[in-house]
Amino acid sequence: MRTLSNTIGAGGAMPPATVKVWDPFVRIFHWSLASLFVLAYATGDEIEWMHVAAGYAIAGLLAIRVIWGFIGPRHARFSNFVRPPREVLDYVRDLALLRAPRYIGHNPAGGAMIVALLVALASTCATGYMMTTDAYWGSKLIEHVHEFLANLTVGLVVAHVLGVLIASFEHRENLVASMISGRKRAAD
Repeated sequence: MRTLSNTIGAGGAMPPATVKVWDPFVRIFHWSLASLFVLAYATGDEIEWMHVAAGYAIAGLLAIRVIWGFIGPRHARFSNFVRPPREVLDYVRDLALLRAPRYIGHNPAGGAMIVALLVALASTCATGYMMTTDAYWGSKLIEHVHEFLANLTVGLVVAHVLGVLIASFEHRENLVASMISGRKRAAD
């Protein structure tokens, strides 16, 4: 679906057509997950009940997102954005050389980042849950693994934000705004 605004841009040019890319669930999931992770990370041992509640909410969101990755609309499906490692590395090289192609949905690096974040977050949730069970209650090993995974996730988030900023700059589009509105420029 293409949408044209009736407003005239600077110099009398019509603004570019936009297409709907991110469905409401993907957008709500994205911002909810980001908020819950910040909450869980910030509360840590300080406000344990809030940390645990945020962790369970994250686990629930992840489960729904995995299902949505198979049954959701085109750009939400894993089959649309999970690419082989060679394709991801080629895209990252082209991005560094400022010649990466623009994608309407997730680019290969973005797809790899989604998988990495889902795995890191699911593993963090799993180890957090393990620490509440009789078998692992008080286990320093599981606690250290849990903290390592949480810190790894922070690193992935930083890389994700940098990737979004670089791709936004290279393709002259605001990817953050598109994750709010659900729309992106239709064509170059």
